[in-house]
Amino acid sequence: MPETVQDHPNALLVVAKRPAAGVTKTRLCPPLSPDQAVALYEAMLRDTLDLVRSVRGVQPAVVYLPEEERSYFAALAPDFELCLQLGASLGHRLDNALTQFLQRGYRRVAIMNSDGPTLPASCLAGAFDALAHGAEVVLGPSDDGGYYLIGLTRPAPRLLREVTMSAATVLAETVAIAAQECLNVALLPSWYDVDDVTTLERLRSELEAAAPSVAPHTRRVLQCQ
Repeated sequence: MPETVQDHPNALLVVAKRPAAGVTKTRLCPPLSPDQAVALYEAMLRDTLDLVRSVRGVQPAVVYLPEEERSYFAALAPDFELCLQLGASLGHRLDNALTQFLQRGYRRVAIMNSDGPTLPASCLAGAFDALAHGAEVVLGPSDDGGYYLIGLTRPAPRLLREVTMSAATVLAETVAIAAQECLNVALLPSWYDVDDVTTLERLRSELEAAAPSVAPHTRRVLQCQ
């Protein structure tokens, strides 16, 4: 059973889709085959869920697609609340998920991606610390111009619905709209998403130098590819 708002004032949501060959991480093919890309994404998702588990005092949730894959995510993350993504576009789906949890009474809600398996857990804890100390919006910048996390203390639909998602201007547009809305923004350390050959090689290099405890699922898959 998921814990309640009375148990924790913070909620941390992970956006995820059931991986499918030929659909998931296609920019990694080649050098990966479609099946290898699926295996890599699932490993990164598993490591992301473990990152979330390491953050104290949060209600974890997976915001998933497609609708018929609830059982897949229930098996993958039995200790997480499961919420279906609702909305015609990514921005609408992110807004709907954040707003849903805020309206349920959570004081601080953050939503993150599932393809940055080596992200330090300190970034996630830092998001809630920033929201607890005056920030109304917290953003984790990605090196590609987007963000790996956005957190809010109250609904802010314009930040999600009026931004061109999946573009190199996502972060800049979000910050600009937040300024128009007079919202106090805090920025977390920058990180990267594993989306293409360049970031895949960056991930390989990073894992070679990192402790074995960092992203073990992802490490295991890459060692076999």
